[in-house]
Amino acid sequence: MRIPFVDLHAQYLTIKQEIDRAIAEVIAESAYIRGPHVDAFEEAWARALGVKRCVSCANGTDAIYIALRGLGLKPGDEVITSAHSWISTSETITQAGGRVVFCDTDEETFTIDPADIERKITPATVGIIPVHLYGQPADMGAIMAIAKKHHLWVLEDCAQAHLARYNGQLVGTFGNVATFSFYPGKNLGAYGDAGCAVTNDDRLADWMGTFARHGGKGDHVMEGINSRMDGLQAAILNTKLPHLPAWTEARRRVAELYNRLLEDVDDVTTPKVSSDRDHVYHLYVIRTENRDALRKHLTQAGIYTALNYPKALPFYPAYAYLDHGPKDFPAAYANQSRILSLPIYPEITEEAIEEVTCQIKNAFKVGPGRGPSHHVVQPVLTPTATS
Repeated sequence: MRIPFVDLHAQYLTIKQEIDRAIAEVIAESAYIRGPHVDAFEEAWARALGVKRCVSCANGTDAIYIALRGLGLKPGDEVITSAHSWISTSETITQAGGRVVFCDTDEETFTIDPADIERKITPATVGIIPVHLYGQPADMGAIMAIAKKHHLWVLEDCAQAHLARYNGQLVGTFGNVATFSFYPGKNLGAYGDAGCAVTNDDRLADWMGTFARHGGKGDHVMEGINSRMDGLQAAILNTKLPHLPAWTEARRRVAELYNRLLEDVDDVTTPKVSSDRDHVYHLYVIRTENRDALRKHLTQAGIYTALNYPKALPFYPAYAYLDHGPKDFPAAYANQSRILSLPIYPEITEEAIEEVTCQIKNAFKVGPGRGPSHHVVQPVLTPTATS
């Protein structure tokens, strides 16, 4: 029995007619770059989040870079961000002319530690980029209080947290600006690269839109870049967006079943969710001191897992110049060798989840083991066309 880490084709099959029709419309209209499908998505995503403006672009990394430029980042400006994230969060700070200042994370939620943010603020600090990692919101109440106290801007990295909420409020609506990735594997994913920045600041939105399109097509009021969402990706996102709430609930059901089936495995710590946060489970990440042995066992059983991420950012060669050591980020450093992402996607079946957890128990010799199940049926939740 082979269990993939994610199965995008399974999702496609649930909405095949809608997707095929959307792609056919783009081809028939030759609406390949920007155009009506992109305009419609920008309006729909802004409406879904309850923000004034959505500025689409080519990918989530570009979105962070464009937002940083729009915020006026200057050489020597320091930006505080999480030590535990994908490198897009930090590399764009450097690319935009700023200086990266890494912050440790909360050991259980993997999100940026507000107490460490306070310790890292200097006269050169201009902003904070919290990352809503794996689909769990960062502690936005504490972060916004710190930002207000020190007159800092906040850019939310929401690449993994579509429709996640903190105290009932959607992420992406707290800071000055927020960015999203629509990479294919995201909870709301295109069939290629795509991204956006959202904000309630009209001036900032106008600037970002101009900068992302060569500094103003036909006007060139500035030197910009070329970062545009194409029509095919927008049409696909428009088709998927109405299904996102149902897919999100399916992910939560998957997580609940994993939690229940793994509760008697002392060697495994399941994801901890703070009471003020709604997790959307882009990834389901467990912690174990025997991570590498467990991953090997699961691979041999035909179960595909991932490491998100095998090193905290300060410990990569790219940041050797900062001369950080394990004591600088104890939680992020400890977690990098413990974390393991298990298969999760809306269409995964209960049988598949049971097989994953059975193999984990076999690896740790918890309770009576059983052989691989013979087939996979009955999805945890099958989204319908009207979800």
